[in-house]
Amino acid sequence: MGFMDRLGALIGGERAPTRVRPGAAYMRNERHPLFENWYPILRDPREDVRAAYWRSAARTIDLLHNSGWIAGVVNKGCASIMGTGLRLASKPDYGALGWDQKMSDAWARDVERRWELWANTPLECDAAGKNDIHQLCKAALRSYFVHGEWVAWYRWLPRRESATATKIHLVPAHRLVQNSNGQDLFQGVRIDKTGLPKAYQLRLTSPIMETGQILEVAARDSGNRPVIRHCFDGDVGQMRGISVFAPVLQVLRQYDQLSNATLSTALTQAIVAATIESPSPTQDVLQAFETMDEQGLGGNIDSYFDARAGWYDKTTFDLGGLARIVHLFSGEKLNFQRSETPNSNYEPFVRFLLRETAACGGFTFEDVTGDYTGATYSSIKMSTTTNWPIQMWRRSHIAAPFYQSAFECWLEEGIERGVVPFPGGIDAFLANRMAACRADWRGPAKPIPDEVKFATANEKLYGLGVITAEYIAAELGQDIEDNYDQLAREMEMRRERGLPEPQIIAPEPVIDETSETEPANDRSGR
Repeated sequence: MGFMDRLGALIGGERAPTRVRPGAAYMRNERHPLFENWYPILRDPREDVRAAYWRSAARTIDLLHNSGWIAGVVNKGCASIMGTGLRLASKPDYGALGWDQKMSDAWARDVERRWELWANTPLECDAAGKNDIHQLCKAALRSYFVHGEWVAWYRWLPRRESATATKIHLVPAHRLVQNSNGQDLFQGVRIDKTGLPKAYQLRLTSPIMETGQILEVAARDSGNRPVIRHCFDGDVGQMRGISVFAPVLQVLRQYDQLSNATLSTALTQAIVAATIESPSPTQDVLQAFETMDEQGLGGNIDSYFDARAGWYDKTTFDLGGLARIVHLFSGEKLNFQRSETPNSNYEPFVRFLLRETAACGGFTFEDVTGDYTGATYSSIKMSTTTNWPIQMWRRSHIAAPFYQSAFECWLEEGIERGVVPFPGGIDAFLANRMAACRADWRGPAKPIPDEVKFATANEKLYGLGVITAEYIAAELGQDIEDNYDQLAREMEMRRERGLPEPQIIAPEPVIDETSETEPANDRSGR
């Protein structure tokens, strides 16, 4: 199109056609209607979290209180991540400490026994003296699902009711304030120039302090002992967590609206079971369905037509008060309604919404709903295998830090008081804190769809020498040292009582009766 043509098109009120130049680029269809009004703002993750934190947390808490699906997902998540609680497997770096393997193992076993006594006693581990450490960790996990973070204050509280002074004070995550100054304070977290948290600002209530006042607590004390542990799973530059269910809040709201609308429709159709098509006034038609007592003396009907009124007066057939049959006047119809709700599209759409919720929470659809319709061993195994690493990640990076920080504080106090022996005393411990506090935290076993197939596979892999007995025990949620100790005790008990050792019964070979079992020579006829 030349210049004059374009000028004429503009004068005539027509828009000149736009020539789209082909090329290799992202979002070449920018002018597509689907992109209209879709211009999100690009900003740091901490700003995104700050803008949505309060609303997402409040809405998730409301769903947790009023949605059975979300409450079930959170409980399922806690059970998968920690079960009845994570167990300490102390593994000090004996090379860095200058110990040998035997000395390290003996010290670790002694520490594990002492730790269990402290961790399972509410008066010792809980600042409020109500819960053991496993209950506190579950509360922290629930805070993670709702707020996207948990905040624990490891306090020094000597008191006559307890033998130790190390106590855990779990702080509601929303008590960590949202104050920011744009320099070294972001959403209540005070950092240094490299981003390392140095202190946290908490708005606590009585009896800790006066309501509304802000208390700034250091992240660690002068001896590098943990004081405040703030744990979340976020992106680069993010300072606070956000609810795990924030991406599906709209989906969950849609599910609630769909359920309510479907139920309301079904109830309406169940209550309004029949309709009458008639040109007569409603009062006259309905009066024909009343008994003589209900109509009053003589069945008096203020008519619309005398003939129709007389007809209805004489056509009521009473079946003992339980039902009535009415012969309607000519031209009128009585329609009985049946419920059409939910329709055939309801269940597939609901399953789609719940699948998205399950995927966001890191679970399978079957885990969330308990519906295994159409599921097979292979499908369950594949879905479990795919989602289990998510639970392992949360166990390692969300639940284990809660235990680890408490373990470090407890171990430091025990060594300082002389209850836990440590070569070199407290000074040696402070100089080698990381090496002494090295530990694994073990939880429940991975769900096994078929235990026989699982055992057979492990037997073959163990026979090939590619896995260890410790690995198999860990897969089952057990500790190999505990197993060996218990097996040794049971063996000794059997010897004292003259009982035989248990025998492994090999399975009998399965003979396929459909196959030919005759030798090849016989089949050849020779």
